[in-house]
Amino acid sequence: MDIRYLNLFRHLCGTLHFARTSQACYITPSALTRVIQRLESEIGEQLFIRDNRTVELTPAGTAFKKYADDVLQRWDLLQDELSFDDVLQGELSLYCSVTAAYGILPGIMELYRKAHPSVRIHLETGDAAKALLKLLNQDADMVIAALPDVLPKDLVFKPLSRTPLVFIAPRQYPDIVIPSPQGINWEKTPLIIPDHGLSRDRIDQWFAKENFIPNIYSQVAGNEAIIVMVSLGCGIGLIPRMVLEKSPFFNQVRILDNTPELPPFIIGLCTRKKNLANPRVMALWDIAGEK
Repeated sequence: MDIRYLNLFRHLCGTLHFARTSQACYITPSALTRVIQRLESEIGEQLFIRDNRTVELTPAGTAFKKYADDVLQRWDLLQDELSFDDVLQGELSLYCSVTAAYGILPGIMELYRKAHPSVRIHLETGDAAKALLKLLNQDADMVIAALPDVLPKDLVFKPLSRTPLVFIAPRQYPDIVIPSPQGINWEKTPLIIPDHGLSRDRIDQWFAKENFIPNIYSQVAGNEAIIVMVSLGCGIGLIPRMVLEKSPFFNQVRILDNTPELPPFIIGLCTRKKNLANPRVMALWDIAGEK
C-alpha cells in the first residue's frame, strides 16, 4: 500500500475530521475521501462510519490502524537503516498544549533544530489532558505532558519542569467567592473544573478527602477555558500556575490565598519505550536531558 495513503489514514484516525486532516496534510477533502475509499476497496471493509456530523472508526478501521502504525514504524526504521551518513532525516511528530509550546518546547527544539536541521518537525497543539492518549494511540512520537499518578508501563518520562496548582478568582467579580469562618465556603462558591485529566483527578481526590459536595458551575475541557470562564465571573477554578503565567487573561484573574495545597504538576517529555529505538526520538530525548 502507498505509504502516503497510510499516513493520511492514520492522521484521520487522530482527528476524526476530514476537513482538519485535509487542511493539515495539504490535500483537498474530496481527494482525502478518494484515498479512504481506495483503502476500503483494497481491504474490502469499511474503515469509517461517516455522517454529516461525526466520523468514527469501524472495528475494521481499528484493526487496520494497528496495521498502519506497524507499517509506518517499520518504514521509518528502514529509512534510517538505508541512510549512509550520520545526518538524521525524516519526520518527528510532537503533541503538547499551547502553554508548553510557548514555555517549554522552544528551549529544547532550538538545540534540536541546530543539531538535526534535516528532520521535519510536525507539531500539534491541543488539550494537555489528551497528550498521553495521543501517545498511546501512536498519533505522536513524543508529547509534553504532566506526569500522571501512575505512568503506563510502556511509556517513559523525562522531567523538564514543575508547576504548582493554584486556585484563581476573577478580579472584577470579588463577590463570586463566598466567605466562611475558615476562609472560603467551598460548598457555596461556584467552581469551574476540568472535565477530565490530571487536574480533575487532583480536585476529585481533594473533594473525597474533605467529604463535601462542591458547587460545580461548569465542567470544561482545557485550562485556557477555565481561565476565561473565571475571568467572566462564572466561578473560581484550579489550574497549573504555568498556564496562568502564559495566559492573555493573566491580569483579569487573581490567585487565591489560604487555599488547599494540592500536589504540583511535574511537566516533562514522554514517549513510548519502543520509540527510543527511533534515532530522531532518541536525539530529542538526549537533548532534553542535557537541557
